Amino acid sequence: MRTLVNRLFPAPLLSVALVGLWLVLNRSYSAGDWLMAIVLGLGAPALTRSLRPTTVHFSKPWVAIKLFLRVGGDVVGSNLRVLKGTLASGEKLPEGTFIVVPLDLRDPNGLAVLAAIMCVLPGTIWSEMALDRSALLVHIFHLEDEQAEIAMIKSRYERPLIEIFQSGSTS
Repeated sequence: MRTLVNRLFPAPLLSVALVGLWLVLNRSYSAGDWLMAIVLGLGAPALTRSLRPTTVHFSKPWVAIKLFLRVGGDVVGSNLRVLKGTLASGEKLPEGTFIVVPLDLRDPNGLAVLAAIMCVLPGTIWSEMALDRSALLVHIFHLEDEQAEIAMIKSRYERPLIEIFQSGSTS
């Protein structure tokens, strides 16, 4: 019975969201719209099941809250650094470059969060990841010290993500 329910509703929250979204966007609540919404709500998650990452094994919510607050603060600080760089002239112009960050994080969900963090921080872009997930290529808007930047990414973002998604293991 449970496998039948899992097969019909592989992502119940996504199904409910799709039904609601369909009805709101169509601004109609007729029987036909409800039927289409239910077909979409059940069909889309079932058809895209293989595209979703592995099941999330989330632990240490306090670490996640601290990481969220840290990223929020870093976004503000990065905005100020990018603003300063864009207003600079002469010798003070920013020197953007790519750096390679070795990765200890292996969980696909953790890597997805790291990608989001790197892309939401002004002045950084997640550019490419090694096929074996051992390294990450990041573009930095203004790089002063490559080793310090790598250490910062690993300590401020990767370490907490390892704690959250890999239950404290480092590999």
